[in-house]
Amino acid sequence: MILQNITNIWQRINDAEQEFQRTSGSVDLLVVSKTRTVEEINTALLAGAHHFGENYVQEALPKIKALSGEDIEWHFIGKIQSNKTQLIAENFSWVHTVENLHTAGRLSMQRSEDSPPLNVCIQVNISDESSKSGTTVNALSDLAGEVARLPNINLRGLMVIPEISHDFSAQRAIFHSALQVYQKLVREGLHLDTLSMGMSGDFEAAIAEGSTIVRLGTAIFGPRIK
Repeated sequence: MILQNITNIWQRINDAEQEFQRTSGSVDLLVVSKTRTVEEINTALLAGAHHFGENYVQEALPKIKALSGEDIEWHFIGKIQSNKTQLIAENFSWVHTVENLHTAGRLSMQRSEDSPPLNVCIQVNISDESSKSGTTVNALSDLAGEVARLPNINLRGLMVIPEISHDFSAQRAIFHSALQVYQKLVREGLHLDTLSMGMSGDFEAAIAEGSTIVRLGTAIFGPRIK
């Protein structure tokens, strides 16, 4: 099932790239592997997946160790606790959920200078939901400028988790607002290349509005195991 699902997802990504005049291959698939086993991740690897996203550090570390010989880039996509920043900085290639300068500074300080810079996305609360994490749109420009100047990390772009909608036009509208915010930062001189947006229920709308990384779990593995 996993192999076939990933094959189908890649076809849908490719179809969306073509339909919305995106460059072929410009969208990466990030497999959300939280709650999933090493065996399931290995199956996704056989299907050509390369990027895997985890939400919880303590759950992720045994998987990272078990799969240390595989061609995997690990992405941290969960809420960042201050007491976990060192483990994140030491074990992941990407962090999508930076929302303040304090967290970014800790990751910068704790990333080894012997390792490549840690790729970072700032999470933006694009729908302004009280239940969602992320910096506000109004605070983003100042925060992005400060994060971009930190050593040992590389500010790559933005991550958003918009309010759930099942209407394609509404999905596109909120993703378009994220694209506009991203483009504003680029005009201000930041060298960005990543928009992490789109999940199992809305990734085609995200691709239509410029997403470069879609984060899919349920569409690949089925309903999440509680």
